[in-house]
Amino acid sequence: MNANAINVRTLVIAAAVAMLVALGGAGIAYANGTDSEEQVTGPEAEKAESAAIAAVGGGTVTEVERDDGDGTSVYEVEVKRDDGSQVEVHLDGDYNVVGQEADEDGPNDKDGPNDD
Repeated sequence: MNANAINVRTLVIAAAVAMLVALGGAGIAYANGTDSEEQVTGPEAEKAESAAIAAVGGGTVTEVERDDGDGTSVYEVEVKRDDGSQVEVHLDGDYNVVGQEADEDGPNDKDGPNDD
């Protein structure tokens, strides 16, 4: 084999390995029922918290995440209302509400503040 054939073969093998690693990571995340949302802190979180609390009329923020899902929302903010119910507020990049839904997370929720 000449040097060019070896380099092409090495490149193809490296690309295949990289693809398998990427797919394996995505498969593990899917199997665990998780996605790649990340916690948000600092000024971004404070703005998202204020917008979410105003949208639901009060409560306590339990979690702020950057959303990577459907592309319409940038932030997901979980708010525990004074009556104990929880709502998830979806915000765009300008902290405008683009949707909200009841948060049905139970006591064994792995992404909320009551992790055990």
